[in-house]
Amino acid sequence: MKALVVDGEWVPRKSYSVSSEEQAKKRANVGSQIWKNTRFEIKDVPVPNPKDDEILVRIKSCGICGSDTHLYETDKDGYIIFSGLTELPRIIGHELSGIVEQTGKNVRNIKKGDWIAAESIMWCGMCQACRSGSPNQCKHINLMGLSTDGAFAEYIAIHERYCWKINDFQELYSQEDAFDIGALIEPAGCAYNGMFIVGGGFNPGAIVVVYGAGPIGLGAIALAKIAGASQIIAFDIVDERTRIALEMGADFAFNTNKMKDCAPGEKVMQITKGWGADIQIEAAGAAPFTIPEMEKSMAINGKIIYLGRAATTTSMHLDILVSGANKIVGARGHSGYAIFPSIIKLIAAGRLELKKMITAKYPFTRIMDAIKASSNRTDGKILINV
Repeated sequence: MKALVVDGEWVPRKSYSVSSEEQAKKRANVGSQIWKNTRFEIKDVPVPNPKDDEILVRIKSCGICGSDTHLYETDKDGYIIFSGLTELPRIIGHELSGIVEQTGKNVRNIKKGDWIAAESIMWCGMCQACRSGSPNQCKHINLMGLSTDGAFAEYIAIHERYCWKINDFQELYSQEDAFDIGALIEPAGCAYNGMFIVGGGFNPGAIVVVYGAGPIGLGAIALAKIAGASQIIAFDIVDERTRIALEMGADFAFNTNKMKDCAPGEKVMQITKGWGADIQIEAAGAAPFTIPEMEKSMAINGKIIYLGRAATTTSMHLDILVSGANKIVGARGHSGYAIFPSIIKLIAAGRLELKKMITAKYPFTRIMDAIKASSNRTDGKILINV
């Protein structure tokens, strides 16, 4: 089968202390500190043979994630931008949907011919975090397409426990649309986890502000809309993305590079008539810029939900958390807590509309054109149709 394989050079930065486990497995806990000069190549590789508890999926649609872009992009020294768990060489890609072609003998809930979407947080189920109900914090986690082989390929073998049926989409969408939307469940799930699981949700009528109108930010906007937010304010640095934010349900959307009269935090206070934001979502990965603006515009009992992973630090005046009874939380992943089935039910019921975030689709033969285009950050979601 054809697959997009990424390889690179293992060259730890002098300032980074490599653990013995990282060195032994050639698996970086912080990819941006070790891997450099990545190479992307479409290769012929064997079709995976599913184990007894796995299913073989024929990939139909797979989205390009920011982490894929951050494997392609490098800093001035040639190191990748992605700051999470990374093991190369790997078939990348993890926002997938497809058709079940084969099932292992121990698979119980999925059969050949089912349409599925899959989680990319590959939790072990046995460590204390998993057994305590926190699969996204699994101590033996693998990340599909980053530390295990992913879905920019014709087929993938996946453990049954990570897969969810999307057969009900057939009643609402064409086959092409159903698989495209199925590939959006994963990024929407990250927003759902941050807002409603880790972040604890919000009361209908809350004011929601989203920094970063990429796919996770756009998913947050769509979810906030149907959850009863009274106002949704979005910020990005690209006009195309602010336009998509409005289409996805934002009431206001601003390009921060073009704001001359005031800063984003001040704009939030103006729009909310001095109350501020009840929920603020950082989906930009630009904490040194966004957190100070969020700090200026927190409502009483407000929350900051940090989703935009980046290996960075920023200062914050902590007294605002005390005086305002405010909170800041971080969230990773989309597994557990009925996140996937909840999103699937919302989509199948026609309540959650994600299709508008799809702004470009490429055939697998042009996947490198798509990854290069993702570096422009002008699209909502770019999909690869296999």
